[in-house]
Amino acid sequence: MNPKILLRIASVLMFLHTIGHSFGALNWKNAPDAAVGRLITSMQTTHFAFMGRSATLAGFYEGYGLSMIFVLLLISAVLWLLSTAVTEELSFRLLPLFAGFLFILGIIEYIYFFPFAAGFSLLAAVCSFIARIRMKPVTLKRTDLS
Repeated sequence: MNPKILLRIASVLMFLHTIGHSFGALNWKNAPDAAVGRLITSMQTTHFAFMGRSATLAGFYEGYGLSMIFVLLLISAVLWLLSTAVTEELSFRLLPLFAGFLFILGIIEYIYFFPFAAGFSLLAAVCSFIARIRMKPVTLKRTDLS
């Protein structure tokens, strides 16, 4: 499979991950049982001082969830853009960084969340690594700034 297709697959996987995460992040307050409901209520009603304002764990949890929606969306968009430039130096240099990031993200998701979420990131990492390996080496140009 050529690098462009692999990166588009990685992009779509991360977009699907974004959709799934969005459903979870926007519905986390829907408790599946009474015990979880009590915990959620406690997270929402227990306030503490943080950096000069009153905060709750629920606020932090919700904020991290919402910000992650945009991080995942950005990753998806950048992977798609990199797929259109597989012969350019920037793609050649950025792909190892993105593949490594996706691998680490997948490991964190596996440890702290659940395997299904981790699967999207890990598969996108594998596609990105393979795409980078299959890219033709780019002649890196040095520019003389003097």
